[in-house]
Amino acid sequence: YESGLLGHSDADVLVHAIMDALLGAIGAGDIGHHFPDSDLRFKDADSMKLFKDVLEKVKTAGYQVVNIDATIIAQKPKLVGFIPEIQQNIMALINQKAVQVNIKATTTEGLGFAGRGEGIGAMAVALIDEIG
Repeated sequence: YESGLLGHSDADVLVHAIMDALLGAIGAGDIGHHFPDSDLRFKDADSMKLFKDVLEKVKTAGYQVVNIDATIIAQKPKLVGFIPEIQQNIMALINQKAVQVNIKATTTEGLGFAGRGEGIGAMAVALIDEIG
C-alpha cells in the first residue's frame, strides 16, 4: 500500500484489535498496558511476536481461543483478495484445531478518516473458553 501506516510498532491494526479483544476477554487490560509506546523495546515491534505473547497470556490465565471475528475498515487498499491468507496466518499463530477465525474487510463509503484514506481501522471480538 503506497501510503503506508504509521505506528509505534508495525501499525498492524488488525492484529492490534485482535490482541485487545483477547486481553479484554481475560480481563487483562489492553495492548497499551502490556506494550506501551513509552517503552522503546516495542518501537517498530513485529505485531505477530506481540500476538504470540498475548496468546501465552491467554493460556496462562487458563483459557483457549474459540473464535475471533474481526473487521478491517479501509477505503484503500482493497483487501478482499488477501483475506484467506490473513485468516490462515492468524490461525497458524493460534495453532489450535478447533479455533474459528473470521476476517472481513469493509469501507466507509468515503466517510470519515478511513474514507478519506487518512488511516485504517479494525474491530475484533474474541470468544475464549476455559482449558479442559
